[in-house]
Amino acid sequence: MTTPATEPVYFLLVDDLEENLLALEGLLRRDGLKLLLARSGVEALELLLRHDIALALIDIQMPAMDGFELAELMRGTERTRRVPIIFLTAGSTDRSRRFRGYEAGAVDFLEKPLETHILRSKAEVFFELFRQRQEVAQQRDELKSATEEITRLLKESRQYSQALQEADQRKDEFLAMLAHELRNPLAPVRNAVEILRLEGLAKSDVAQAREIISRQVSHMARLVDDLLDVARIARGKVRLRSERCDLATVVRQTAEDYRATITEAGVELQVTVPDDRIDVEGDPIRLAQVVGNLLHNARKFTPGGGRVRVRAERDASTWQAVVIVEDTGSGLDETVKKRLFEPFSQADQTFERDKGGLGLGLALVRGLIELHSGTVTAESPGPGRGSTFTLRLPLAEPQAETPDSPDVVVAETTQSRLRILLVEDNRDAALTLKLLLTLMGHQVAVAFDGPDGLAQARLFLPEVVISDLGLPGGLDGYALAEALRAEAALSPVYLVALSGYGQDDDQRRALCAGFDRHLVKPVEQHKLAAALDSAMKRRASIVH
Repeated sequence: MTTPATEPVYFLLVDDLEENLLALEGLLRRDGLKLLLARSGVEALELLLRHDIALALIDIQMPAMDGFELAELMRGTERTRRVPIIFLTAGSTDRSRRFRGYEAGAVDFLEKPLETHILRSKAEVFFELFRQRQEVAQQRDELKSATEEITRLLKESRQYSQALQEADQRKDEFLAMLAHELRNPLAPVRNAVEILRLEGLAKSDVAQAREIISRQVSHMARLVDDLLDVARIARGKVRLRSERCDLATVVRQTAEDYRATITEAGVELQVTVPDDRIDVEGDPIRLAQVVGNLLHNARKFTPGGGRVRVRAERDASTWQAVVIVEDTGSGLDETVKKRLFEPFSQADQTFERDKGGLGLGLALVRGLIELHSGTVTAESPGPGRGSTFTLRLPLAEPQAETPDSPDVVVAETTQSRLRILLVEDNRDAALTLKLLLTLMGHQVAVAFDGPDGLAQARLFLPEVVISDLGLPGGLDGYALAEALRAEAALSPVYLVALSGYGQDDDQRRALCAGFDRHLVKPVEQHKLAAALDSAMKRRASIVH
């Protein structure tokens, strides 16, 4: 510990006569100096053991233990052997006495009566020497502390540098993987499009091409959604729509949704779910996403002929709901287990791998389960021996029995023709969406920028405007919505925002600008149909 230079310097004064001690104390008193008084050798030794002494002024002639004996004891103890001693004597100063004094460790002799200026001068020397020793000790401690701090900072710097290198490497691997994963579904989509351009195709060929496009586009949409979900979780932007839900039903339905995909890969799926409810407080859609990601992961890493087993149960001892997904797949080694739930981690990072994906599924599982105040763990006996993933969630508090009521109320839809203005600067996207809306039975006009959209709205008087948010022409989607709401003839129009930006902030901004709905590209047909159904209900309410 560093000794501050402001600590007092201690001198020890030893004399059996009180008046001599008081006289010495009066002569030596100064700022920063603390004088310790002892009237015997025993008292002096006690003070020496308690304090770090800079100088001992010791009278030789004392009863019981004289000054020489005290000095010899001091020299025999490690703590006090280096304390400077000045003997004070009123007796003979012959050579034998001086020799004995120096032999006992004295640095000087002063004869009584003492000469004041000589005493003060010698005392000042030892005061300053001790101060310098304190400063050196302090500097040594500071240097040691600084060295330790530099060593720590260097170590942290090396660790940080290594982490940056690893992060940079993972970023490069991720970008390469992302390009690889997006090109993979793009290739069959392009091939299917080329096939549909050919003439004389059999209906089965057309159906197969359509199925390929639908499947691969869904795969690409899943990749993008996973990326967005991971980013939202990292920034704390995911908001759960928490409600009391039956985890057993969630697991059962999700397993059935994935059954075809799993069995087509030649893998057996076993589902064990109790007949009674396992109630938890959570977002059933997000919980289904968690279970689906685990099943998807199990299918990827389980070869044909293997088995995937999922079961849900209630652990009454811990008041938890438990979901376990087991597979007989490639298993996990310790290195993989350490980073299993980190984003962009894959058991196999090479392009030769046949598993696909960005390594986001398990990161999403952990993030979403932690948002539900739950945990997820992974166990494996080792490579090639399968894996077991275990989810644990708090059970919901018991509630009183209530009459059964339908879980879902399906609203009646009014089939009718709508006048729809589509404002989209991407011509391919505009034309394909126009075709889809037309085939759904609606009358559709198209504009390719904001000003043209406003002009066409004034002529066409649409009941619905579906507008991209990023439009050219100096009038983006937000400004277009505000302009439409500002005109009396157009203000009742049902506004649907269509954007590649799907964050919560993007949705809030669209609603604040006047939109009724915010849909994310690529828009799913059932979500588009639900928006149009809402528009028809609004029209019906206005008419009545």
